[in-house]
Amino acid sequence: MRNVTLSQPDPAAAAHSDMLQDRIRCAIHDEGGSLSFARFMQMALYEPGLGYYSAGLSKFGSAGDFVTAPEISPLFGHCFARQISEIFSQLNNPVLLELGAGSGRLACDLLRELEHLHQLPERYLILEVSADLRQRQKQLINAELPHLSDRVIWLDRLPVERVNGVILASEVLDAMPVQLFRIGESLEERRVAIAHEQFCFINAAASDQLRKSVQVVQEYLTEPLPPGYISELNPHLDAWFAGLSECLNQGVILCVDYGYSCREYYHPQRNNGTLICHYRHQVNDDPFALIGLQDITASVDFTAVAEAGVKNDLTLAGYTSQAFFLMNCGLLEILNEIQETDPDRYLKSTQEAKMLTLPGEMGERFRVIAFAQNFDQRLSGFHNGDHRDRL
Repeated sequence: MRNVTLSQPDPAAAAHSDMLQDRIRCAIHDEGGSLSFARFMQMALYEPGLGYYSAGLSKFGSAGDFVTAPEISPLFGHCFARQISEIFSQLNNPVLLELGAGSGRLACDLLRELEHLHQLPERYLILEVSADLRQRQKQLINAELPHLSDRVIWLDRLPVERVNGVILASEVLDAMPVQLFRIGESLEERRVAIAHEQFCFINAAASDQLRKSVQVVQEYLTEPLPPGYISELNPHLDAWFAGLSECLNQGVILCVDYGYSCREYYHPQRNNGTLICHYRHQVNDDPFALIGLQDITASVDFTAVAEAGVKNDLTLAGYTSQAFFLMNCGLLEILNEIQETDPDRYLKSTQEAKMLTLPGEMGERFRVIAFAQNFDQRLSGFHNGDHRDRL
């Protein structure tokens, strides 16, 4: 574990964490002494009323635990709006479905720019499982775009009727619960147990399904993973894409997140996996610290994402870095417009653009992947730097 001293929560937050920990302890007891890490992560993040994303905690921006691209700059949303506008122009009655809208900032930026481009959807759907975040999203949209608020509809699940349009998942994949594994004399699953009244990892025999999943990973690698190697994989991708494929009649799915191709993800030097936690802009790799108060994420294996999408009858339509995608979608043109119309904002906007595109910032670490359903139009966001061949 990294030697990080986390700032202490206030008494109310600490009591909140204690309640969630008690619930997890009960689940461990009910399961016979241990939980899969995926189940632990699910409870830590999404347990109703107590999980990190379910409770009323400040998560985004300078007052929260981490900063997302939409919080950095409206340039992010405006560039994505240009790609979405291009797709909308080819569809009848398109809708925009955002999965997990965070603070609502991206929704505001997208709606504002789509209105400017004369490509507003009749409906902007937001699938949000957190009642607290849903309320914050409503407040922000009502405050900034009251004339468009009637177009926004919140959902508890994917639409039953198939839609035409765009499904957008910005930093959703990294928050999906993952399974942990370890290469020992035989493959082991890392599970969560309790020892000396503290949560801890134990190693157990891997299930047949986990063995099959790790074998798929191994087939992409030039050498076997070495003994002692620890990493993770996302067991939910297939079901997730099955739902999206069933929901989308015609259009495009756009996912943006941080991660790697399979060969990069399971590099020999990345031998402790990618699991990280965020609390008050401090990064650590201890998922048992401040349970319910800190975010827990893992990088995305985009090769596995591509496989899951194609397996569910979607067409892989593009894969590139965030920097290439934003530039392809007119980032420089937007900056030139700002320089001409609002010179005072131009300097700030150029600094924000650097954070979004420079390799040392978010430009290379974040990737954009697209899937098409009954849609053959080439996507301008992948015009330069399409790296599907690297998956």
